[in-house]
Amino acid sequence: MSFQSLGLHPKLLSALHKKAYNTPTPIQTAAIPLVMNKHDIMAGAQTGTGKTAAFALPLLHDLITNADNHPLPGIKVLVLTPTRELAQQVHSSFVEYSTGSSIQCVATYGGASINPQIEKLSAGCEVLVATPGRLLELLFKQLIHLDDVKAWVLDEADRMLDMGFMPDIKRILPYLPQNKQTLLFSATLNKEITGFSNLFMTKAKLVEVDNRNASADKVEQTIYQVDKAQKSAALSYLIGSRNWHQVLVFTRTKIGADELAKEMKKDGITAQSIHGDKSQGARERVLADFKERKIRALVATDVAARGIDIEQLEYVVNHELPYNAEDYIHRIGRTGRAGAAGLAVSLVASKEQYLLKDIEKLLGINFMPQWLEGFEPSQDAIEQEQNKRKPSKKSLRNKALSGKDNRKPRRRR
Repeated sequence: MSFQSLGLHPKLLSALHKKAYNTPTPIQTAAIPLVMNKHDIMAGAQTGTGKTAAFALPLLHDLITNADNHPLPGIKVLVLTPTRELAQQVHSSFVEYSTGSSIQCVATYGGASINPQIEKLSAGCEVLVATPGRLLELLFKQLIHLDDVKAWVLDEADRMLDMGFMPDIKRILPYLPQNKQTLLFSATLNKEITGFSNLFMTKAKLVEVDNRNASADKVEQTIYQVDKAQKSAALSYLIGSRNWHQVLVFTRTKIGADELAKEMKKDGITAQSIHGDKSQGARERVLADFKERKIRALVATDVAARGIDIEQLEYVVNHELPYNAEDYIHRIGRTGRAGAAGLAVSLVASKEQYLLKDIEKLLGINFMPQWLEGFEPSQDAIEQEQNKRKPSKKSLRNKALSGKDNRKPRRRR
C-alpha cells in the first residue's frame, strides 16, 4: 500500500515524497482512513511507529481540502501533548507535512515566554499544538477560543494520566464544542486509559497494530546485574569500551541525572543532563548538541525524554529502572524507531529486582540477566542491600495483629 492509495491530498503526497516517505506504517494504514471518515479512535502502537503522521496527515488533508473552499479563520485542530519537547516535535511534523499549503500551525507551551506565542496566534492559526497548562492560561486570559475546533488529539495519553493532567483536561473540555472528532493516541493502552477515554469519547474505534504494551520488535534488550555503587563506572565502561556514540541514559530523578552526567565527565565521556528544572533554552541547546553528536551521552528523566525523536538513535541505557513498568516501554522506544535496530541496556541492582519483575509481567517475557566482566555483583553487597530494606507497613501491621511484633515502643521527645 502507498500513501497515494489512502487518498491523501496531492500537497501532502508531495511533502511526503520530499521526505522519502513512500510506504505507510501499520498504524498509519489502519488509522488514516478512520480519521478521514471522521471516526473517533483510540489508537495504541509502539513508540517510533509513526503515530504522529497517523493523525497529522488525515487532519491536514481535511484542512487543506476545505482551505480550497475558503473556510472561516479559527483553530480547527487542537493537539494536546504532555511535554513541551513533544509539543515542539509534533508541531514540526505538522509544519513539514503542510509545506506548500496555507495552513498555519502554532505551538504553545510553558517554560517559555508567552508573548511570542500570542503574536503567532494573532497572525492566524488553524492547528494548535499545546501543553495543557499553557493552553488553560491562554483560555483563562481569553486570548484564544476553541469554538471552531473540529478535531482534537490527545497524544501520549498514558503519560497525560501519569503526570496528573486529568484535572486540566476536564477544565479544557467545556471550552470545546460538543460536536468534534476525538483522537486518542498512546504507546500503551490499559484499563486507566480506557476509563479515561470514556469521559469524552463515544463509539470510538480501537486501533492496535501490535500486542498490547509490546516493546519494539527490533530493539535488543540486555539486562546486566550490577551493584548500585558500580553502576556509573559500568556505564562509562560500556560506552567507552564499545565505542558507543549518541547514548540516551535514563535516571529516575533530576538530581540523579545531574550527578550521573558529572561522574561520566570525570570518566572522559562528554555528557549533559536534561530535565524539568532546566530552562527551555538550555534544554533546546543540550538536545541540539546531542542530535549533532557534540555530546556523547544525554542523561534524562522520563518527563524530559518525551518528545526526543532522533533518527538512528542506537543506544538507550536504563541507569535506573522506572517505578512505572510502562515507562520502560517508552524509554526503550526512543531507539529502534521506524523499523531500525536498536539496543536497550538496563543496569539492575539487587534492590531493583521487583521493578524488573513488573516489567517482565507487563511485557510477558522473562529476561536472562547477565554479568558484565569486571563489574560482577558481590554477594556482600547483595546481602547488605537486602538487610537495609525496611519492612512494609502491611507486614508490620500483620505482625502487630499476630502478637509477633517485639519492637520496643519509640520514646516520645
